[in-house]
Amino acid sequence: MKTGAEESKVNQALWYRHFGEPEQVLSLEAAPKPPLAAGAVRVKMRLAPVNASDLIPITGAYQHRIALPQIAGYEGTGVVTEAPPSHAFLLGKRVLALRGEGTWQRFTDVPADRVIRVPENIDDTLAARAYINPLAARLMLDHFSPAGKHLLLTAAGSDCALLAGQWALKAGALSVTGVHRSPVHAARLEACGITPVQQDNSAALHHYAARAALVYDATGGALAEEIRERMPTSGQFISYGLLSGQAFPLRQALPRVHWFHIRNYLPAMDAQAWQAIFARLWPALAQSITSSATCYAFDDWRAAITEWRSAGRTSKPLLRFE
Repeated sequence: MKTGAEESKVNQALWYRHFGEPEQVLSLEAAPKPPLAAGAVRVKMRLAPVNASDLIPITGAYQHRIALPQIAGYEGTGVVTEAPPSHAFLLGKRVLALRGEGTWQRFTDVPADRVIRVPENIDDTLAARAYINPLAARLMLDHFSPAGKHLLLTAAGSDCALLAGQWALKAGALSVTGVHRSPVHAARLEACGITPVQQDNSAALHHYAARAALVYDATGGALAEEIRERMPTSGQFISYGLLSGQAFPLRQALPRVHWFHIRNYLPAMDAQAWQAIFARLWPALAQSITSSATCYAFDDWRAAITEWRSAGRTSKPLLRFE
């Protein structure tokens, strides 16, 4: 039987060596895994989600800060198979693979001081997506408090918006309205205490925008412009994504626009703060309504991306490595 170190000498990874549509530029490649670097642990991946934040960089949207070639994927969960003596206690433990190499590979190396242990009450399908969307929701709520305000969310069927809406209500929001495209999201939003509004229902959209003191927008484009033109000038408009692929013009100074990106907050988090924020996230995730998960074999990664693109999707596609 191979030891963890022996087994991890051979690796498969989804690389992109130039920018373009993920289905066209991603390539599943096998190669020996280099020896483990000092200060890192090696994680044998179990599951990794397919997120917008995984796919958009591949298209070249952020090429000014990405050096090619790259392995795709920013989060996931697995088991530690190699570790330095200082972190031997992590061997065999279930962890999040974050802030190291790309996670769309069978073995990935992670800075030892950034490893996050997964609690026993969190299953793999939830743990695998415990970073990008939950952390974005948590940080937005911390920095742009919804307490005592009417909050409006766009792309309300998305994982980040769904969590942000639930946690905003617990944080004291007067109300949360969720703008969605597909009617399949309405029942789940209502179950979370979020008022669903169909995106093409202009009258309802304008009504709720007119009272929104705070907007978390993941869409951009014409929808962002429409909401911002009708919300109070004293409000705050938080832009954290451009799922439409389109920016929106700033035709007036107010309401004020804030551009939110997780990466801007990470440098200020030392190892202790990094561990502390996940200590807050785990119980919140365990008590929240989240999307179901659909697992795809790693070799079937194209089908997982196709599922992510499907209209009205209510399940999160995950790559399964075992």
